Amino acid sequence: MKLKLKNTPEQVELIRALGSKDPHIAAEAASAFAAFIGPVIQKVIATAGTANLIFSDVSYDEDDSPSYPLDLYYNENEGYVTTWSQNLAGGMPTSQVEGVQEMKIATYRLDSAVSFMKKYARKSRLDVISKALERMAQEILIKQERNAWAVVLKALAEASTSHSSAYNNGHILLSDTESKFGVNDLSRMLTIMRRLSTSWSGHTPAGGDSYGLTDLYVSPEIKQEIRGFAYNAMNDYATENEAIALPDDIRSDIYRAAGTNEIYGVRISDLLELGVGKKYNTLFHSFLGASQLIGGTVSTPAAFDKTTAATGDEIIVGLDASREAFIRPVAQQHDSGGTFVTLPDDQFVARADKTGFYGFLEEGRVCIDAKAILGMVV
Repeated sequence: MKLKLKNTPEQVELIRALGSKDPHIAAEAASAFAAFIGPVIQKVIATAGTANLIFSDVSYDEDDSPSYPLDLYYNENEGYVTTWSQNLAGGMPTSQVEGVQEMKIATYRLDSAVSFMKKYARKSRLDVISKALERMAQEILIKQERNAWAVVLKALAEASTSHSSAYNNGHILLSDTESKFGVNDLSRMLTIMRRLSTSWSGHTPAGGDSYGLTDLYVSPEIKQEIRGFAYNAMNDYATENEAIALPDDIRSDIYRAAGTNEIYGVRISDLLELGVGKKYNTLFHSFLGASQLIGGTVSTPAAFDKTTAATGDEIIVGLDASREAFIRPVAQQHDSGGTFVTLPDDQFVARADKTGFYGFLEEGRVCIDAKAILGMVV
């Protein structure tokens, strides 16, 4: 993420006014600068994170209590459905059984503050001011990503659908070969996600209402396995001499793509937080209950064994982005009309010779349909 202020006469003059010894001039400049940078930071955090590719925004007035009509999303015969959300920023996501009616959504405030010496403003150090704004955006983004992925992983750990052929009707598969991800594993995920992708009536969706598996979120190590499709034989048989090669045109596409961001129409994104011992992998492990040990029982689990201190298993997350099953209610502010607000920080006295800003937004994260998520343990 890089945020850079343009070196124009107007901006230079405004920055210098921030460092003025006259408190009235400095306060006026701070208010003008805050109004200017709020929409900029809002745009940056809206495009920088991975969670924005998963969640669909639903705007509401800042003093309102957001809700979502589940009766328009589910068939009335469903009776009760399970949703996943969290009540506090950084809190534990929980599942909640809801009737097919209006569902109230809990939201929370995410905020950040930065400050710097006024001498940098008087010297028109645009690089220092830009870094301060970058830090504010980064802190908000870190909080957003953690809260969003907690809901995603909790929904994946607990999801259960009768259409699924995975263990215990869950949404998590085991790879064919331990610690390996192959073409057949991807094909299995495509098949099961397609089975899960029913319309509200339980039939084949019309048009583009539900596509199936559209996105895979993997660790860099799994991305390495996928790049290896270009030069490794894909062995789905017991003996090595029966190994099968991918067609040359597919291998050529993977080789030319280098980063391999798409295969079989599925977008592939690698996250540093995924992988053995990494943040999201550990978080997913903690969300698994005893009855949800993958591919086994409490006494003889096959993957993510809670009785073992260390595990070599990692989770791959697959999503159907066409379903809009993950929603993000976000407050729209009355004064600015935007979702991210930046204000001058008035905590500094004159002798400190400092100035600063704080910014915040109010949002929530909720999964209303777990049929849009699928995982594989490798």
